[in-house]
Amino acid sequence: MNKRQTVIEIEKIFSDVYADAKCSLDFSTPHELLVAVQLSAQCTDARVNLVTPALFAKYKSVYEFADADEDELCELIRSCGFYRSKGKNIIASSKRICEFFGGKVPDTMEDLLSLAGVGRKTANLILGDVYGKPGLVIDTHAIRLSNRIGLVDESDPVKIEFALKKIVPEEFQTKLCHQFVFHGRAVCKAAKPACDECPIEHLCKKKIKKRNEKRESKSK
Repeated sequence: MNKRQTVIEIEKIFSDVYADAKCSLDFSTPHELLVAVQLSAQCTDARVNLVTPALFAKYKSVYEFADADEDELCELIRSCGFYRSKGKNIIASSKRICEFFGGKVPDTMEDLLSLAGVGRKTANLILGDVYGKPGLVIDTHAIRLSNRIGLVDESDPVKIEFALKKIVPEEFQTKLCHQFVFHGRAVCKAAKPACDECPIEHLCKKKIKKRNEKRESKSK
């Protein structure tokens, strides 16, 4: 079974096990998602979801974010960490969206990357979840799982993204990354993966390697 076939088999299983997998950040507009993702850097999604209700109640549009007082905005997002840089980026990116994109979050990788505080991970999330375009969100879960399963042998997120693009069908890309998050939190945890509970154990290169090593050890 080649890597593309492995991905297709994983997606069949994950589509059943994690049928409801989606972005865990709360938002109601494209710009709210953008802000939430900017806040999520080095912060849990759960913490961001506690902060954004008050934030989105105060600033109801991208134009209001663009005109926000930096100190007031930063105070609202303080608990997300790195609040000064995040506040500056949120205001700067909002201003650029208003000035260059008519108040609409852009829908291309190039334009999204022109926004302050936006990298490929954020851009791919926006492309996939907002605009329904193919996009691979390479977060810590995607890095860990894709390496453990044997889909890649890389640690650099950009290299992983382009390696996965070659083997993950476009229609699976956004969904698979959300499923990786769900699987990474529930089963394939960083410190101690629960391999005995894993529905894709038979497809996992790391688990297969361990099983073969045990067999070789017993045969000696």
